[in-house]
This record gives sequence, C-alpha cells and structure tokens, in this order.
Amino acid sequence: MTGALLAAALLLGASAEAAAGAAVPLPPSPGIRFVDVTEASGIRWTHNTGAFGQAWLPETLGPGVVVLDANGDGRSDLLFVNGRNFPGKPGEATTPALFVNQGGLKFKDGTREAGLDLSAYCLGGASADYDNDGDADVVLACVGRDLLLRNDAGHFSEVGEKAGLSPKYEVGAGALFFDADRDGHLDLYVTRYVTWTPETDIFCSDGGGKTKIYCTAFNYQGASPRFYRNRGDGTFEERTKGAGLHKPDAKPLGAVALDLDGDGWTDLAVACDTAPNLLYRNRGDGTFEEIAMLAGVATSTIGQVRGAMGIDAGDYDRSGRPSLAITNFYTEMIGLYQNKGDQFFLDVAPGSDVGRASYLKIGWGCLFFDYDLDGWLDLLATNGPLTKRYRAGELENGQSALLFRNQGRGSFADVTAAAGGDLARPRVARGTAFTDLDGDGDLDVVVAENGGPARVFENAGEGHGHWLRLALEGKKSNRNGIGARVEVTADGAAQSWEVRAGGSYLSQSQIDPTFGLGGAKTADKVVIRWPSGEVQTLTGVAADQVLKVVELSAPPPAPPNRQVGGSIRQAPRLRLNSN
Repeated sequence: MTGALLAAALLLGASAEAAAGAAVPLPPSPGIRFVDVTEASGIRWTHNTGAFGQAWLPETLGPGVVVLDANGDGRSDLLFVNGRNFPGKPGEATTPALFVNQGGLKFKDGTREAGLDLSAYCLGGASADYDNDGDADVVLACVGRDLLLRNDAGHFSEVGEKAGLSPKYEVGAGALFFDADRDGHLDLYVTRYVTWTPETDIFCSDGGGKTKIYCTAFNYQGASPRFYRNRGDGTFEERTKGAGLHKPDAKPLGAVALDLDGDGWTDLAVACDTAPNLLYRNRGDGTFEEIAMLAGVATSTIGQVRGAMGIDAGDYDRSGRPSLAITNFYTEMIGLYQNKGDQFFLDVAPGSDVGRASYLKIGWGCLFFDYDLDGWLDLLATNGPLTKRYRAGELENGQSALLFRNQGRGSFADVTAAAGGDLARPRVARGTAFTDLDGDGDLDVVVAENGGPARVFENAGEGHGHWLRLALEGKKSNRNGIGARVEVTADGAAQSWEVRAGGSYLSQSQIDPTFGLGGAKTADKVVIRWPSGEVQTLTGVAADQVLKVVELSAPPPAPPNRQVGGSIRQAPRLRLNSN
C-alpha cells in the first residue's frame, strides 16, 4: 500500500469511528492475565505439517482446534486437527489428538479410546450434534475427502463417504454446522481452499532464485466450498450449486454463520485469501444471495483484495446486530466491519488501535469474546508467519497475539501488554478457540501452532465481572440450538449472541453462550429466539451459573418432502410470543 493510500485509509477509518459516536471508556480490568498452563495441564501434542523440504502449499495452513464435549460430562474437551507425512517422508503415522477434560485444568489423551487414531491430512474442523442423538459429532476438512465422525456415547466412527460427503481431491480448510432451512437438522458448509496435489504443485522462488519457497494462494486455482443439506436420516445431499453457494474462484479459509439482518434465517460470511470475501444472505427458500460487495465486506476500505484467513461475528457495539472481524496478511491489517444495518457494513479498523496494531502482523485466529466479563465483547487475534523461518527480522521467530479490550460503544484498546500475559510471546499461531476449561466462569484460550505445540492459556487474575452461561437443548430446533439468538438484559443494558458451531480460523469455540454481566448479580431478562421460531423469556436469572434451557416444543420433525429438483421446504418465519 502506498503512503497516500494508507493515509486515505486511516482518515476514512478515523471518520468512521467518529461517525459511530465517541467511545465512553470503561474502567480498566486490573490483574487479569492469560497464563500458559499447557505443561501442567497434561496436554502434549505437536502438529505435523508433513514437510520434508518440498515447500508444499498445505504445510503452512494448519492446524485448527475444536472445542467439544466428547463424552457428555459437561466439560470442554479439546480436539487438535493434524496433518500427516506426505509420500516420501519416513516416520510414524500421526493422528488428530483428543484431550479429555478431567477437571481442574487437567487432561488425558483419549484419542485411541475414542476411535480417533486415524491418519489423514486435515486442516480444520467443527463439532455439533448433526443427528440429534445427544452426542457431539465432528467434521474434519482435509486434503482429499473430508471426514465425518459420528459420535456414539464417546466413540467416533468415520461415516463421511457413507453419509454423502464428496471425495474430490482438493485442499479442504474450514467447516461449520448450521441449520440453513430451519428444519431442525444441521446442515454442513465446508470451505475448499484451492485445487492442489503433489503432482500439480507449483515452483515458486524468492527473487527468481533456485530455492523453492511456499507459493501463496494467488498462484493456484481456487476451489468452491461445499454445502451439504442434512436429510435428517444421517445422510447429506450436496446442494452447493442449487443453493447458490458454488464459487470456484473463492479460495476460502475461515467461515462463520450469522443472521446479518435479523430476519431469523442464518447467513454465511467467508474469509477468502487473495480473493474478495463472501457474504451470503439466506433467502429463506433454500437459496442464498451473495452480497459482499454491496454490503462493504468484500475488500478493504480502498477496494483492495486482501489475504484473509480467520473470521468471527459478534455484537460488539450492542447494536443488536452482528459485526465481523477478519484477519489478514502482512501490511493489510484486520478488517473490523461494523454492521450499520440495512445489510451494510463499514470497516472501522483504519485509524484505530485494531488497525494500527495489526498492520505488520500475519493474522490467523480471530475471536469475539468477553474476556473480562464486563458485558462488552473483546477481540483476540493470533498471528504468525507462514513458517518458523519465513523471513528475517520480526517474522523469523513468530509473532505475538493481539488482545483488544472493548471500551464501550464499539471502540477497542490494545491491551496485549497489560492483559495478554503469555499470549504476547511470539508464536507461529493458527487455530484459536475460547472455552471455560476450568469451570470458573471466565473464558480461557486455546491456540494450535503450525509445526509446533498446542497451547492452553488460563484466564487468570482478578477483575472479572459476574457471568451467565446458557446450555441450550433444542426440541423442534436442532439439539444444540445452533442458530438461536439470545438476548440478555442486565442493569438496563442489553447484549446479544448467536449460537454457532465453527468460526475463527479453521476452529470452533465453546457452543454454549457466555454473557459477562459486569457488576450485576442478576440478569433482568433472558430472551431466546430459537431457530424453529419459538421464543422463550426468562426473568430474574441469578448470575454466576450455567443454566440449562430446554426448548418448549415438540421433537424435530421428519425430513420434509422435497419437490422436483431438491428444493428445500421453507420454514416459518420467526414469531414472537411470551413463553
């Protein structure tokens, strides 16, 4: 970016922040630090890139991390997605790793016991109960065929091909579950990065030399994401083209589900590397409309396509609308797209701490979460070079994460030095997720490093507010309540969260929504708008608890009859009631 263009971008960003209203800074949260407790936790795992001197494209991309409750005991377990040796590299087979939470921030390796000791070159994943049987299932996006792992009482079986997942040889990246048609059965969206095989690998060099380096996505043909509709009988039908989601030049990595316009239908936002980002509005009839360019999220503020990797959605300004954050490549800064309503977003990162701090970072993981439980969503971005020795200088030994504290009304302050703790140490970070690992209410962070170890960071210290977590169980809606919109009002202020599976960079955080209540010891009102259209309202809910809420409806219906061409039956629009 030239100096003139950068100045223009910064000016536009500053104007955008001013237009959003002057921030009202919140009191500081003293004493909070993220502490690396990996060694004490018992987690021992290192990512296998498969590299053996060939500089093949997939080696730089993984791994993701998936938070799930694999055995149904109510604790968050951790699944680390793994690569494997490429042909020509000797050594033992490597597998994904499942670490089962024993309580007290202690874990044991349960990979073999759970049937997950399978070897495939995978990058990312997601987890949800796609068959509504009460167990957390898993999908892994892989080089080649993606894997669907059905969970039966804590033991997983690979059923991807039987269930209808396509076997085409591409580089699978991320995945998410969502209920596209609101029929009570979770559908599946998988990003496919580029078309690549060892035989079609391209030789790239630095400055025209003879030494091979890693190519960027710019050098490869993109691959379209895949959309699979859940038939409700344990199988899926691919409907990518029929749903309007076929995009062969997209080069997508991270993806997140959100209801961008509040109409009750789940939309999709996709981060694309060296290609315009995608934003799909759900029409409610089984098809989607791509509106990223018109909505203002396809590019930077100056119309520049960026190297987007991670993505997340959250109502960080308490507008009642989900905004977007997208991590990008070196000298491109994070995109912080504030949802202004009427299907329009404005990138407010330039001219802010978010833009300035991230400008010289290569961003991957991306999370909106309330780390200090003050009722305002904060932002975490994890960073790292393509490899440990990607370039000399500041990228050689990794990069630190960036932690931005929400100051209220949408303004963020870089608090990495004050509150980041061990997150500020340089790493080659990739997949990133949040979850409450120790059951104390606040949200901890898990990071997976490319070619390096898994890291667990405890949210420690003093200064946290009160909190409320909801464990939803759908009846007419899907079992996890994915797609539900939850609004919590405390001390007269409302905040919202959309329940989702997937997001960040090739990863998934805890599904159960956690709300920070600040100094309030009671939530005045909790409103749950289920995907089925049912609305439940709770009043006077005590803070500092996990509250299970069961939908007041009948079980999910049988698969709807499909018309000629496989169109999806339209579910009813959201209706309000006072349950």
